[in-house]
Order: sequence, then structure tokens, then C-alpha cells
Amino acid sequence: MEEWVGGIWHRFITRKASTEYQAARVEFADIRQSVALVFRALGGESVKRVEAATERDYLVRRSFLEKISGTNEQTSLAWQDDESLRLPESLAVFPDTALNRELYIWLAVLASQHNGHFQHWGLDNQRLVLEVLAKYPGLTPRYRRLAQAFVDLRGDPGKLPEAEREMELAIHRALLEPGSVKAFPVVNYAPKAVLLWLYPASVISSKASPFLAGEEEENEQQAENKKQEKHITARKKAERANAGNNRDGMMIFRLESLFSWSEFSKMDRGLDDSDEEDSDRVAQDLDKITLSEQRTQKSSAIKMDLDLPSASEDDIPLGPGCKLPEWDYRSNQLVADRCLLHPMLPRDAVPKGLPLHLQNTAKTIQAQFEQLQSVRYWLKSQVQGEEIDLSAWLDFYVQSQATGAVERGLYQSFRGNFRDLSCLLLADLSMSTEAYLDDDNRVIDVVKDSLLLFGEALQSSGDNFAMYGFSSVKRSNVRFSVLKNFRESYGNQVRGRIQALKPGFYTRMGAAVRQATRLLLEQQSSQKLLLLLTDGKPNDIDHYEGRFGIEDCRQAILEARQQGIKPFCITIDQDAADYLPYIFGSSGYTVIMKPSQLPVRLPQLYHQLTAQ
Repeated sequence: MEEWVGGIWHRFITRKASTEYQAARVEFADIRQSVALVFRALGGESVKRVEAATERDYLVRRSFLEKISGTNEQTSLAWQDDESLRLPESLAVFPDTALNRELYIWLAVLASQHNGHFQHWGLDNQRLVLEVLAKYPGLTPRYRRLAQAFVDLRGDPGKLPEAEREMELAIHRALLEPGSVKAFPVVNYAPKAVLLWLYPASVISSKASPFLAGEEEENEQQAENKKQEKHITARKKAERANAGNNRDGMMIFRLESLFSWSEFSKMDRGLDDSDEEDSDRVAQDLDKITLSEQRTQKSSAIKMDLDLPSASEDDIPLGPGCKLPEWDYRSNQLVADRCLLHPMLPRDAVPKGLPLHLQNTAKTIQAQFEQLQSVRYWLKSQVQGEEIDLSAWLDFYVQSQATGAVERGLYQSFRGNFRDLSCLLLADLSMSTEAYLDDDNRVIDVVKDSLLLFGEALQSSGDNFAMYGFSSVKRSNVRFSVLKNFRESYGNQVRGRIQALKPGFYTRMGAAVRQATRLLLEQQSSQKLLLLLTDGKPNDIDHYEGRFGIEDCRQAILEARQQGIKPFCITIDQDAADYLPYIFGSSGYTVIMKPSQLPVRLPQLYHQLTAQ
């Protein structure tokens, strides 16, 4: 009974305290595609995701009903960073649904012309609005309509305390006449959210916001100065601790027992190759830095990565590997020798024939691809050609002696449909390929069937081709599985390697594409095709997730195109349209909606690409 009454009270008081227009609410999910199209069409970065923003704390003066209902403590705002553009999950600001939709479009337009960084939130947004209206004057009536409707709904500033009233009036002027406000007053509370403007990506700081009172701002600046002084001059206490024993081992502990950074843990961090970007912060937090009195030699320590199989179970490495560059979009440069790629052969690969369930399909595909074989022949009775057509000349001589026939085509020309091309198929073997498509088949099973039928098809056509797979564990371990190189003939040895494939680790796609480009450039063919078969976006566990991996892969594809190679991506990722157009271009990829059709569709796609 108490819960029932409490539920009724909660719904009543929440509805009473809300200032939104529920009947006119527009959900971000319903307008997401339109917003993303506007954002990218007007110059927004194509690689950025367009997503819904979660609510965040926003210190605003709340009404009596809002305090009782516990609402308006958090607000969903529009902001962007290097990875994505975030817009409110829903908008019910105006009583008109059309205005709420227009507000989403307006925010996308603003974001497309802004880099996400603010010096002063209020002044920067005014400047941004002026720039947008100057660049797109057709948007002026829409903005005026939104701004006037928004100001009318913000209530009477006269009911606010003096300082907040001045802030609210300044916001009204800034919205209706962008650029007219040169300085904002300082207040203890932030004004009600200005939903026609963009916000900083993180919690609003004093540098980006005009909302802090002058005294608080001064105190924060003094505290910051003291902190910097302490960082420069502070000296740490030090102690040495006995290492205890000479054997390195694995420490197992309960996380709740780790109370602070100061507790000593017997770990040899000198052998850890992970990036320690926050090492300065950790050192500042320590009151006492503890050093071990002993340090084992690297030669006597065992270094292992728990993600990798043991040497006896791992694939067979072919040589020490090769170093490859990687693109760093943050510094806008190609970092030389950043990745180490290891060519490998699948372990336990023995010669095998084509599996029974593929044999009928393979015969059909082979019959189709046999028609693409390079065939050369003589074209008879031509007016000009490389050699005399003796049969045509003899016929002409006999007829001319009898009837005085006129000379016609007496030559023959050498013609043919010679296919001068090389193709490299690069298959993604990351751990995601272990996922099941149905009760019996995994993604890796479909990939193996696709590789086998692709090999059968190209063997029939006589085209020069190679097949490789790839996965990775950080930049120092990019694994490049050799299935068939260009010099090797396709047979049971290659079929056995394909059938021995297993799901790998992560997807450092850029390094694999660069190695494939190197191999294709060694071929003398006039046409070079790079096919990339994948089930997801580029990613790894050392900063390669998200935009870093997408930018690096895009740069690798651009490098391949500049060297005369035609890259094309075939994916079964249903969300590929969010990132593949940026990497490969709008016509550089295709999505297989039913993964089970991939084995048959792959040869067909190759036929279409090489017939152009």
C-alpha cells in the first residue's frame, strides 16, 4: 500500500514540477539520421559518432517543487569532443514538435562549425552563432524563431535575485542579438540551461564558464597556483623495502583491501611495457615513495602476456617480423616504426581437400570463373593486322584470276581477353569471429568457407592472387597469417591452412593494410585489388580503440590508393555505415546483410569488381 501511494505521489509531483511539454517531445533516436546527415554535410568531421548525451550534474537554482520532487539536478546538454557529437536524449523544450525538431537540426549546424573547445562559453557561442548565420544566411529566420520562442519560455527575470537577474537578461540579449554581450556577470548558480548553445565536453570549469562568483574564482586561482608551486618544489620522502625473496610470482589479492597508493606492492614495474600516462599524477599523490632494494635482471625474469597462447600452442612465426609506421591523428603525422608485424603460419595445418559441403557450390562457381580465363586467338580477314592471312589471300588470288574480285581483308590480328591483375584478400581473424551466427556456425566458419570458395574461383580464372589473415595484441604484436602468397599455387596445402584457422585477438587494421600494400606493390600487374574481409571496426587495447584506429586505417587506405591499388571492404557488421564510408568512401565497401551468404557473395563481388 505504501509503495502504491508513493508511486502515485512521485508521478504527481514529478509531473507538477516539470516544465517540459511531453506531448511535443522529440526523441533523439527518431531524428538521429537526419541530424548526422546535416552535421556531416555542413563540414562536421565524418569520423565522429553522433550519439545521445547522458545527463550530467548542472548547478542551477531549483524551484520549490523541483526540490521536493528531486528533479532538475542533472541536465542533458549538447557537446562534442574528438570522438563524438552528443545531443540531448530527447527535447520537449517547446510546445510545438516542429520547433523541437528544428532545435536538434540547429545544434547539429552549430557543432559542424565548432571544434569543441571553449575559452569563454557565453562569448564563444555568440561568436559561433554569428559565424553560422553569416555563412548560411538562409538559417536566420529559423534561428530568430527558435531564439524568440526560447526566450519567451524562460520566464520573468524580475523574480530572480539581482545578480542572477542580470545574468538572465544578458543571456536574453545574447540569444536575440548575438554578439551584443561583451561580458557576463558572475553568479553563484548557473542559469537555466541555454539549449540553443553548445556546452564544453566535460564539467564546466571557471575558464569556460561565466557562472562562478568572483571571490570563488579568485580562491580557485590561488589554490591552483599553490598546487603548481607544490608540484614544482615538493620533495617526497623515500624508503627502501626488502624484496622478501628472489622469486617473481603472481600476486593475488582482494581489491577492497587496497586503500591507497601508499601501500607497497612487490611488483617489478621496470619490466612492464604499458604506457603510464598518469605516472606524474600517481607520484604527486604519494607521500612516500618505496623502492625495492633488489632488482632482478631482465634475463632472469619471465615476461608473458596472458592474452597470448604459449609458444607450443601458438602459430609458427616466420622470421623476426617487420616494422611498420602508424598514423597519429592527434599530431597529424605518420610515426615511423611504431608497429611490429609478425608473419605466421597456422599451426597444425596439414594438406586437406575441399570440404564436402562446399564441393557442389565450388563446381558452380568454377564453371562461371572459367569463362574469365585469359584466352588469345587470331582474328581473320582483317583490313590490317600483324600478319598476312594466307587463307584469305589464297581465296582472293583464285577469285581475282577468275572474276577480277576486289581486294578485301588479307590480314590477321592477334586478340584476346588477357586479365593483367593481382588480388590480395585480407581476412580479419579477431576474437569477435568466434561469435555464433546460429546454433551450429560461427563467424570464423563462414570466413573459412569464404576463403576456400574464393580460392577455388580464382584458381579457375587463372588470376594472380594471395590470401592472408590478421589479428593483433597491441602495436608490438600484429599477427599476419600467411595462407597463400603470390608465388604459391593453390592446392591442398593452402586449403589445409585455411581450415586450420582459429579466432585471434584484436583488429589493428592499419598495419595489416600497409603490409598488404607492400606485397601488392611487388607485383608487376597493371591492376591491383585489395579485398578486406571483416566483421567490425578497427580496435586494439593500447589506444587504438575508437577514432585512433579509424583514422589510422583511413590513412592506410589513402596511401594504398595513392600507389595505384584499389581497396574494397566486405563486412558483415550491420553498423558499418557509421564508419566505413569515412575509411573507404561511399562506394568502397559493401555490407552483407546475411553472413551465411558471404561464401557465395565473395566470388560474385570479385567478378563485379574486376569486370569494371
